[in-house]
Amino acid sequence: MELPFFYLAEIPPAAKELVLPEETSKHVVSVLRMQEGDELQLTNGQGTIVRAIIDKAHKKNCILHAAEFIQSVDSRKPVTLAISLLKNPSRFEWMLEKVTEIGIRSVIPLISHRTERQHFRADRMKNIMVSAMLQSQQSWLPEIMEPVSFAGVIKMHGYGNKLIAHCLPEDRTTLRPEIDKTISSIILIGPEGDFTPAEISDALELGYKPVTLGDTRLRTETAGVVAATLLSIH
Repeated sequence: MELPFFYLAEIPPAAKELVLPEETSKHVVSVLRMQEGDELQLTNGQGTIVRAIIDKAHKKNCILHAAEFIQSVDSRKPVTLAISLLKNPSRFEWMLEKVTEIGIRSVIPLISHRTERQHFRADRMKNIMVSAMLQSQQSWLPEIMEPVSFAGVIKMHGYGNKLIAHCLPEDRTTLRPEIDKTISSIILIGPEGDFTPAEISDALELGYKPVTLGDTRLRTETAGVVAATLLSIH
């Protein structure tokens, strides 16, 4: 039987005692009814996994002692998804959950000309990704940045593959098998209504390669999941 799995942002190396925050403590003690002597697992989202044993089952500050430390290897493909914010935030949140499960490295909320910008709730977005990480039994949490303008994103450096998915009728390559997935990639996904021709032109001038995600026109959140899948699978 798998041990319950929780997130603890700060796990000092070789720590003997660990204290869970109140919300997690309440879930452990009041919901799962765990008691002194029960075991669980913790991760900091940076590859560290700790098998820990409950010393004090208190619903406000559950105290544990660490029994085993494991440092996992980050086997995720080096993929960054730069994707437009959506008018309906629940659709963007659904996308974050799915790409976290798939194993994306980082997400950049994108603001393009046609983006209908909404209030960006960074804490809520991170919590959704933490839950998806734990549900999928991973120990690496994707990075999510604050929203960045289209002009700002296309000037970012450090990517071996620079890709832009759009719907204009011109030559575009597919993501399989032509793209080398062993090097870092960034893919741009536009809003409903797509990127403007000027945005596409600006990206191409800076070395972005136009790609297609298939023969059908996908909603933004679906396109994000498809792109993450195609670039992350081995």
